[in-house]
Amino acid sequence: TAVTATTNEIQLSPLQGSQHQTNQKDQPPFGFTVNWSFSDSVTVFTGQCFVDEKGKEVLRTMWLLRSRVDNMKDDWKATR
Repeated sequence: TAVTATTNEIQLSPLQGSQHQTNQKDQPPFGFTVNWSFSDSVTVFTGQCFVDEKGKEVLRTMWLLRSRVDNMKDDWKATR
């Protein structure tokens, strides 16, 4: 991604998120955002934690990375 392809030094970046948990047996959906402190981009993640037949937790996620572009004409290439 643009975050890992940068020549900038990778730095600790703030993460904020939430998890919807109604009870201990639930398989909760969650979401979080990372504001990359070394890149002009933000990534949002969303997904759900599943528990398989053997009791193993598995995270299934999707993500979008949005990079800054100089003008609206280049908007089409800003989201991955």
